[in-house]
Amino acid sequence: MPETLFTNISQLVTPAPGVQRGAAMGDLSVIPDAALLVSGGRVQWVGPRAEAPGMVQEHDLGGVAVVPGLVDPHTHSIWAGDRLADFEARVQGVPYEEILARGGGIRSSMRATGAASVNELVALARPRLHTLRASGATTIEVKSGYGLDFRAEVRMLEAVRRLRRELFVMPTLLIHVPPTEGRTDYVRAVCEELIPEVASSGLAETVDVFCEKEAFTVEETRQIFVAARANELDFKLHADQFHAIGGTELACELGALSVDHLEASGPAQIAALAASNTVATILPGVTLHLGLPAAPGRALIDAGAAVAVGTDLNPGSSPVFSVQLALALAVRLNRLTPAEALTACTVNAAAALGLGDRAALAPGQRADFLALHSADWRDLAYTLGANPVRDVWMDGRHV
Repeated sequence: MPETLFTNISQLVTPAPGVQRGAAMGDLSVIPDAALLVSGGRVQWVGPRAEAPGMVQEHDLGGVAVVPGLVDPHTHSIWAGDRLADFEARVQGVPYEEILARGGGIRSSMRATGAASVNELVALARPRLHTLRASGATTIEVKSGYGLDFRAEVRMLEAVRRLRRELFVMPTLLIHVPPTEGRTDYVRAVCEELIPEVASSGLAETVDVFCEKEAFTVEETRQIFVAARANELDFKLHADQFHAIGGTELACELGALSVDHLEASGPAQIAALAASNTVATILPGVTLHLGLPAAPGRALIDAGAAVAVGTDLNPGSSPVFSVQLALALAVRLNRLTPAEALTACTVNAAAALGLGDRAALAPGQRADFLALHSADWRDLAYTLGANPVRDVWMDGRHV
């Protein structure tokens, strides 16, 4: 790919490369009348247009703002079936336990997903992922977790591998809910059979666990994390969505990439995250859809933690198909500033996936960037119900 100088940029706005913590999350570089030099899929130079290198092929972006490509660090984009009956029942006040008893809830998604072929899962997930990309996501994490049966989990991850050919997706093996019987044997088999198989076949790079009263205990989670580490996989955690039972503290102790949800986190969990290298990933779509308390994004940042934002796209608790909407909701529900929300959806979200080569517009970084419709980058956090992203560029290529 030849060198290309992108010009006529009203504002080029970016955080610094690498994870940003606390007050640093609000520090953005804002370059008016900017230019961006890209070669070989990487950023080579960025600065004022008046100082741009000459004798280079130019591409006029039309006087709009440019920001890094967004990263969605938490999705469940592969599922079959739907949860529309659950949604209707919940808004009418039916308790989740009764929805489960009727055959709904997460186990209905597991039945439908477990019965689907790899081809069917790919066909279902592809439009969801393309919608996320159109909203600005240039890197997307995708979890398994609706299988329970190990063969179904593997099929989900095989579907993710197929989708990697056309989208940049990061596969995660999610250990989501325990079986109704034989959970001790199930956890043992996860550690001794499923994780080694997934690691040896390269189907996932990370293991996630749902640590909750209704899911896996802290000790079970520890066993799974130890197995992940023994198989050279990174690990992360769903925790504190409904109850703070010690999962966050365990994840920080063992060096998890991230702890995600945190709606029930209190001072102890905030302090643990602020004192660790583990990223705190908040998911405002869950607050919007389920009416849960918002995760303490403001308190986490004020304590010095690194905060990321994701969509948690899934059929039950967060049918949010836009990473830009998640960014905008984090400002309104979690009290982030627009600058902090941009950092949370770029370099910090990349750090939550163990990636340091993207999500900032600086020399050496992947040339993933967005051209907005607006000349002011703050429309990214302001807009609701329309897409402020005009164009998506990945590796310097218009997609």
